Amino acid sequence: MNSIRHVPSRVKSRRTETTLGAEREHFDKQQLTSISKAISASETPVKEKHVRRIILGTHREKGAFTFWSYALGLPLASSSILSWKFCHVLHKVLRDGHQNSLQDCMRHSSNISEMGALWANLHDRYGQLVALYAKLLCNKMEFHMKHSEIPPNLEASDEVLERTAGSDINNVFQLTVEVFDYLDYELKLAETVLRQLNTSIAISTTTSGQCRLAPLIQVIQDCSHLYHFTVKLLFKLHACLPADTLQGHRDRFHDQFHSLKNFFNKARDMMYFKRLIQIPKLPDSPPNFLRASALAEHVKPVVVIPDEEPQDDDDPEPLIEVSETTQPITQSQPQQFDIFDQTFGPPNGGFDNRDVQIDNLKREIEMLRAELERIKAEAQRYITQLKSQINSLEAELEEQRVQKQRALVENEQLRMELEALRRQNNEHENLQATFLEAEKRAQATEMRYSKLKEKHAELVSSHAELLRKSADTVKMLSATQQTQEEVARTKQQLAFEVERIKQEADMKLEEQKFEMDKLRRELEERQTELSRFQSSLQSNVAAGEKMNMALQSLQAEKEALMRSVSERDAELSSLRQAAQLQQSSLQQERERSSRELGELQGKLQEKASREEQLQKKLLEEQFSLLQGTVAEAEAIIQDAVAKLDDPLHVRCTSSPDYLVNRAEATLGSIDKVKQGHVNYLRNMGDASSLLRALTQFSHLAADTIVNGSATAHMAPTDHADRLTENCRACATQSLLFLQELKSRASLQKADPTAIHVVVQRILKLGQELQPKGRDIRQEELGDLVDKEMAATSAAIEEAVRRIDEMMNQARKDTSGIKLEVNERILNNCTDLMKAIHMLVIASTNLQKEIVESGRGAASVREFYARNSRWTEGLISASKAVGWGATQMVESADKVVLHTGKYEELIVCSHEIAASTAQLVAASKVKADRNSRKLTTLQQASRYVNEMAAKLVASTKTGQEQIEDKDTMDFSGMSLIKLKKEEMESQVKVLELETQLENERLRLGELRKKHYELAGVPVEPLAEGNGFTSAAPLSPKPTKPMLMKKPSVAQKPNIPPKNPFK
Repeated sequence: MNSIRHVPSRVKSRRTETTLGAEREHFDKQQLTSISKAISASETPVKEKHVRRIILGTHREKGAFTFWSYALGLPLASSSILSWKFCHVLHKVLRDGHQNSLQDCMRHSSNISEMGALWANLHDRYGQLVALYAKLLCNKMEFHMKHSEIPPNLEASDEVLERTAGSDINNVFQLTVEVFDYLDYELKLAETVLRQLNTSIAISTTTSGQCRLAPLIQVIQDCSHLYHFTVKLLFKLHACLPADTLQGHRDRFHDQFHSLKNFFNKARDMMYFKRLIQIPKLPDSPPNFLRASALAEHVKPVVVIPDEEPQDDDDPEPLIEVSETTQPITQSQPQQFDIFDQTFGPPNGGFDNRDVQIDNLKREIEMLRAELERIKAEAQRYITQLKSQINSLEAELEEQRVQKQRALVENEQLRMELEALRRQNNEHENLQATFLEAEKRAQATEMRYSKLKEKHAELVSSHAELLRKSADTVKMLSATQQTQEEVARTKQQLAFEVERIKQEADMKLEEQKFEMDKLRRELEERQTELSRFQSSLQSNVAAGEKMNMALQSLQAEKEALMRSVSERDAELSSLRQAAQLQQSSLQQERERSSRELGELQGKLQEKASREEQLQKKLLEEQFSLLQGTVAEAEAIIQDAVAKLDDPLHVRCTSSPDYLVNRAEATLGSIDKVKQGHVNYLRNMGDASSLLRALTQFSHLAADTIVNGSATAHMAPTDHADRLTENCRACATQSLLFLQELKSRASLQKADPTAIHVVVQRILKLGQELQPKGRDIRQEELGDLVDKEMAATSAAIEEAVRRIDEMMNQARKDTSGIKLEVNERILNNCTDLMKAIHMLVIASTNLQKEIVESGRGAASVREFYARNSRWTEGLISASKAVGWGATQMVESADKVVLHTGKYEELIVCSHEIAASTAQLVAASKVKADRNSRKLTTLQQASRYVNEMAAKLVASTKTGQEQIEDKDTMDFSGMSLIKLKKEEMESQVKVLELETQLENERLRLGELRKKHYELAGVPVEPLAEGNGFTSAAPLSPKPTKPMLMKKPSVAQKPNIPPKNPFK
């Protein structure tokens, strides 16, 4: 009987364990879903229902273990928005989660601080917010771990605060400082969020703005409690400590009070907070802590969270399934009977084995499903962890690559510097060895003479010093004598005064005996004065004695100085004798040097004869080198002439630009040949300059002949024939000139002027074959590039200044929604101007790098002239950017003054984006792919596009806010009237569509005509240096060309409005 009674309970326990396991798996799945939906990389606010499920999960498991087990696998380092939303959810868990969640979160505080440090080092707007939020959360956890009586939601009574502070004034002081720090972190985060919201186009009604503003609800709740705590603690400190000691606390509280009040006022005015939270109002002035009765006037600010409206959940399943847990309670008895029947069969004795097997299989299927879901969740968690590790490893690998590249660049720079230093060292050693022998003998004689000169100068200076000391001594003696005379005069005056006083006293004694007492008193006074005078006299006498002693010492010093002067005179006489002896020895040395000079002159004559022989040999060698160079030059030019008749050469083509470049280089080499020929005739022992000039001339002349023939293959018939004839004439004249250089007889009259004339004709033909429309010489292109870049920068700076003026004027003239729209548009215009300025700076730096790396030995002007098409593209792009900035400022001015259209500002934004793309393309043609400055330029271009898109978005938003939509009321119309209005509306729609189509065609024709006037073909081909200019230069101040656009814009697919809505 006992076994029969206990069988149902064992069966029930097994089923309960299975049910609990399924519930646990369901709970883990729900928590993972809620965490993945709440903490996502999309720029949207966190949904309250997902956070509520996470918080209920912490209360169910009495901790945040499950939350952290999934949160650690999130790729927080890959997305700043993901990290921002993680901090928001963690803040909510700390405030509203289970009390054990604080200990679980504290174990991972190092991960939070590392995440904040990572994003603090990256220039990202959300990254800055994440760094501040991480510091706030770490400080919050440390504060509540230290003061466990105060819960993380800060909802503590005054008694709890008094008990936490204690009776020790030091603890109260320390707690006040910690609350100040706590409040500083909260306010700093709030101020940064509001500042970023003001500088961007995001507003409180957009998802991007709400994503930033959502965590400020918890910040407002924390700040209200912290403000109350601060007031209570400061009143308690002022009751125990003097006011001067707490002056710093009062100043810090006043700063926090004004910051908190400003934050509350701004948040109260935002639409986002009005439906989510009731923000309290702070008093107009901070409490007066110097008056204890002011504590009674303090009112605790209370934040009210309104009851949330029920929201439609994405998944209707409940957070915790309570059906199975409540069922055993409500239907415990029937369930026990069912279990008993399943175990021992129905009461009538029937037993169905198939039903039992089916039930067992169902239970196994449920268990396997739960196990499969748990395995999937673990696999997903492992995948997220591995992805985060892969991202970190890729970041480390990229950093190592950058460091390796930097090390290679530094190594190459050091190697080049080392080679330069070695060359300088070798040159210095050669020069030093050359001049060392010539200076040795002169240095020996100069050293002897300089030593004697220095000794003589020392003697003269010492003699002058002794004379000065003697004069000073005489001055001191005269001053001492004057002092003694003054002392003697003082003694005589005092003696006379004493004698006169005695006589007056005797006369008064005889004449006035009845006033004896009075005279005695006067006599005593006189005696005291007399004693004082005597004491002063004695002191003067003592001073005189001291002066006498000083005078004696000075006289002794004078005698010693006189003796030293006499000794110096004796030394000076001995030195003069030594100098005379030295002069005699110098005279002997000069005579010996003259003899050696005669010997050296004889050797010099022998050397001169030897040098004449060597000079003759050198002339022969130089002439033989010249003959070899001339023969090689003839071979090069003959090979070029042979290519003119080569059938394979007919396929070769060249551009007129390259032919002009080669012809100009050949003209320069002809001038060098002339100069080298003149130098060789002047000094036939040095033919180096003529040899270099002939080598360069032969190669350039051959290159000009070959490229002239290749250019003639694509030229018109007349130009082609003349170009081919001139190429042959150039070869003939060159060979004649080289033939004259072969013999000594004709060397003097060799002249390359005929070659110069023929090459000039080739140059002229090449210039005639160049595309027309170039009205600026290529020599001026280099200067014009710098001028256009400078003009573009100046135009951008002027645009920023005008935008600031328009901002100030708009703030004076407008208010409300119009002021908000104007400020947003002008702020975006300012950001766009700054981005364009950064782009122009990056383009200028990249242009300098291209010129320095590509010009070689040529000058900057020569480089620009050689790459004229590329240079003209840069100039055209720079003009387009400057013109677009000016037009955008004018359009913004018209929009702010309500005299223009918002569409003009949108078109200007598109034009600026196209112009910057043209500038990037023009700069990118000749840049190195691995150039850092090219990467910087591309980043600046992307930033300009982002700013232009933000300007377009803010313009459209402002247009929608300002333009009123009139409501359509057709209630008073009859059926016939409505039909008539419908037909008129259709007619107007057709007219507008026709006008739109005609305007699109007109726009396409205008663009074609603009390209034709700019000299750009409809389908430009790459030629010359690989880049075709977007628009050649033009002296007229017209609008620069735009980027290539479709001839006809696409018609927008706008659904028709229903007029009877």
